[in-house]
Amino acid sequence: MERVAVIGVGQTKYEKGKRETFAELVFEVASKALKDAGITVKEVDNVVSVSSDFWDGRTISSMAISDASGAFGKDISTVEGDGTFGALYGMMRILSGSFGVTMVVAHHKGTESNMNGITNTCFDPLVERKLGLDAVSSAALQARRYMTAYGLSEEQFAMVSVKNHGNAKRNPLAMLPMDITVEDVMNSPMLASPLKKLDCSPVTDGACALVLAAERNAKKLTTNKKRVWLKGVGHCTDAYRLGDRDLADTRALKEAASKAYEMAGVGPGDVDIAEVYDAFSYMELMWLEGLGFCDDGMAAEYLERGVFDFGGELPVNPSGGRLSANPVQVAGLASMAECVLQLRGAAGKRQVKGAETALAHGINGMCGQSHCVWILGK
Repeated sequence: MERVAVIGVGQTKYEKGKRETFAELVFEVASKALKDAGITVKEVDNVVSVSSDFWDGRTISSMAISDASGAFGKDISTVEGDGTFGALYGMMRILSGSFGVTMVVAHHKGTESNMNGITNTCFDPLVERKLGLDAVSSAALQARRYMTAYGLSEEQFAMVSVKNHGNAKRNPLAMLPMDITVEDVMNSPMLASPLKKLDCSPVTDGACALVLAAERNAKKLTTNKKRVWLKGVGHCTDAYRLGDRDLADTRALKEAASKAYEMAGVGPGDVDIAEVYDAFSYMELMWLEGLGFCDDGMAAEYLERGVFDFGGELPVNPSGGRLSANPVQVAGLASMAECVLQLRGAAGKRQVKGAETALAHGINGMCGQSHCVWILGK
């Protein structure tokens, strides 16, 4: 099977209340990604847009940014969900043999949306939706189940927020770089027990773009230093209804991670840096267990020992993670972009020394219904 590389990366600064339109955000990141790759839009033969009609407030949301992403006269398709799934589709298009260079773009303006209302529509309209469930309240149910299953505390979840907001201080693109304490998290307003404001990701605007290229194109268009290879990927979906799954069971993630490791020919112990989806503090701990970095229920203990700190044995979310900036559709693509920068040695003050293999993780659906795991390498 032919290999696929990331040859270009572009991101906006992640902020609240950006004045730019969707098209302006996409044009910015597409232009940056092309410049980073050292190519022009003429070399791109198709575009994958990661967007959502619900979040954008319009139908066929990719059409509004097609010209800005360089899709004029080319093929553009839309993935509604996390950016990791958009990259998966982009790679699949290349591996089909029909395309050589794919632009994957994701955009999101949370401040022009109603997160509670939109995520409420994810649920069954006959029963669950009428209960008022949304992203925060359903996550609170999962956090409580996780706590009960493994005897964990709110203070242990708070440590994730402290770590990731601190990491964000090294990332000029992050929205919420902060020095905070466990006490600060515990004293922040309660949103849905046990989740407090500082346990939850902020409403965020921003965009990200990756340029993917088949090996034959990548070697012609870019230098070896620019190329980061997509070595493995896995994805898996769990049951739709929350009541049809044990919310503390990461079985879908375990399956996705297993596929990604197998394809890449590596194991969890070979990963040097991980960007793990952490829209809520407890999620980082759950997903680290599902990814095989420790046994179930043990991630909090590893965190307390500093294993997942910047400078620890496995730096997790050196970018600051989603707790420091969470443009919903963009999240996973931004994680992949961070991995690319780390593997290039171009991550600035947050550079992980000697990083050779990186993992990026994204989710779709409430409480991690679907997972996509990427292994990237030099």
